[in-house]
Amino acid sequence: MLELGKGFAFVGSQYHLEVGGQDYYLDLLFYHLRLRCFVVIELKIEDFKPEFAGKMNFYLSAVDDQLRHKDDQATIGIILCKGRNEVVVEYALRDTSKPMGVAYYQLLPALPPQLQQDLPTVEEFAREFPLMSVVKLRIEIERALRDFATANGFSPSRPTSLGIMLRELQRRGLAPASTQQFLDSLRVMNEAAHGVDVDPESAQRAVDVGTIFLAELSDLNAGREN
Repeated sequence: MLELGKGFAFVGSQYHLEVGGQDYYLDLLFYHLRLRCFVVIELKIEDFKPEFAGKMNFYLSAVDDQLRHKDDQATIGIILCKGRNEVVVEYALRDTSKPMGVAYYQLLPALPPQLQQDLPTVEEFAREFPLMSVVKLRIEIERALRDFATANGFSPSRPTSLGIMLRELQRRGLAPASTQQFLDSLRVMNEAAHGVDVDPESAQRAVDVGTIFLAELSDLNAGREN
């Protein structure tokens, strides 16, 4: 997204907002210099679900309330999904009053036409989406892994790589079953996170493996809590 141009100024990744004493994190937050508004982008590695629209509407309200200047235009929300059912999307967005679009490599009519010309094209979204998905998943895994390690008595005193944490959990017999496959895909995730070009097939394989690993990690966490 940083290379798309079109007036985007990068504000933050996993941008923190506090609402009602609870913490929330925006996948990507930009400020658009030409449109004079914030742009929230949420990345989903699954098909569109109606609840995504509700969550985005919540984020847009929070950004408008906490970050928007009185001279700014209303914040725009873009949900990037692996796929979408057009009828479901239409129903989910039909009565929303906020500028919001759902993209499966295209912008839907819910985003006003006057805004679409200043936002990335279909081709630009298609080029960037695989890498963005990898980076988002890596962030989610790192957060979940650190929580899991801390809950199991392994809390690094300083920032530690994912590889080191995983090997320590393997040594303790606590690692998820797909850990080795995930370690094999970690190089692709690290390259994507550092802006190195990764071919789409490798990116998709990394997403598939990472999704399985994250699900196993969540199951282990749930089992420990029960």
